[in-house]
Amino acid sequence: MPERHERILVGGDIPVLLRRSSRARRMTLRVTRAEGQVVLTLPLRASLLEGRAFAESRAEWLRRIRAEMPPASIAAADALIPIEGQPFLITLAPVRSARIEGDRLLVPKGRPVGTVVAAYLKHLAHARLIPACDRHAAHLGRHFRALALRDTRSRWGSCTHDGRLMFSWRLAMAPPTVLDYVAAHEVAHLAHMDHSDAFWAATERLYPGYQVQRSWLRKHGHEILAWRFRE
Repeated sequence: MPERHERILVGGDIPVLLRRSSRARRMTLRVTRAEGQVVLTLPLRASLLEGRAFAESRAEWLRRIRAEMPPASIAAADALIPIEGQPFLITLAPVRSARIEGDRLLVPKGRPVGTVVAAYLKHLAHARLIPACDRHAAHLGRHFRALALRDTRSRWGSCTHDGRLMFSWRLAMAPPTVLDYVAAHEVAHLAHMDHSDAFWAATERLYPGYQVQRSWLRKHGHEILAWRFRE
């Protein structure tokens, strides 16, 4: 059964996304690190009244957690945005398309900055991921059928049973070594569609010492996800 979503207001001022899931066995409440969105997950048999009471009992905790979260970063003129792990100043300039010049990301005047920057990052991610995946797949002795980019929130990449790879284009904001590790991780799934010891051994062969890059994502991934490209 598919998940159903509703929205409620808790504590008078806290918007909460309510998810009814057939897989949930108990009520859970969490705040997403990327967006500060409060998500209440309920088993299908739980009532809205029970869910609201559960969330209301934790309203002060929610308010405190949300207050401690850093504000979203907006891709706008004069903002410093990470590209391949380095900060670049978004600068409006008389150029036709976005490009790096020194420590600046030049963006055409008169164009929506966020949209242009996002398009630049997508192009860069694709340009980096294709050769990385080709290299890792050749090393593994496997082939992938297609590579797609998405703006995902819950995962940096995925691999389907028929060899289709998907990645978050926000990986273009991370250090190149991190992007390369994620490419190796997903390519390893071409041989092992799980996270078994055999899978991690394959990942280690493709990207020795991958734990460092995996740790970087755990520590800093939310900073990349916090960027907004539409005001």
